[in-house]
Amino acid sequence: MMALLEDSLKAAPIVKKGEYNYVIHPITDGVPAIDPALLEEVRDRMLAVGNFQCDRIITAEAMGIPIASAISLKTGIPFSIIRKRSYGLPGEKEVEQHTGYSSSRLYINGVEEGMRLTLVDDVLSTGGTLIATVKALREMGAEITDIIIAVEKSGAERFAEIEREIGMKVKVLARISVENGEVRVL
Repeated sequence: MMALLEDSLKAAPIVKKGEYNYVIHPITDGVPAIDPALLEEVRDRMLAVGNFQCDRIITAEAMGIPIASAISLKTGIPFSIIRKRSYGLPGEKEVEQHTGYSSSRLYINGVEEGMRLTLVDDVLSTGGTLIATVKALREMGAEITDIIIAVEKSGAERFAEIEREIGMKVKVLARISVENGEVRVL
């Protein structure tokens, strides 16, 4: 049972970014602060449901970093961060991402052909970041062994489309929707 995660999601404030309902939460935004007990709960639940028979954990900047760090410390598996800036290193892969409220570029470094990766991240909303990342990692010759997301708010129909598009199941710890200005845990 994820009591801390569910309870904190129910209490999370919502801000509008255009038509997009942006849920402000410690795990997805680092605001107001990430309680270590909440981070441990997310880490332990991801470890319980995920496949960490991999060479590396991978996550996108920024809020996947605390989750990947906690899992790495517990498992001893190294992790890499998909960054928002280019370093121009050999083999760097540029990824164009589109979210519900912005577009930007991400950069993958240090992934080699044949590498087995478990992808962890904080939130899945539109699927833009996840779809682009999975495609890029596969183009680099990596095998994605599992995908685990802390909070999913894409909705059942969009979630099914995302899974079809990437060709694999995505494990989530908590599903939410925003209704009448409040977060509802499904």
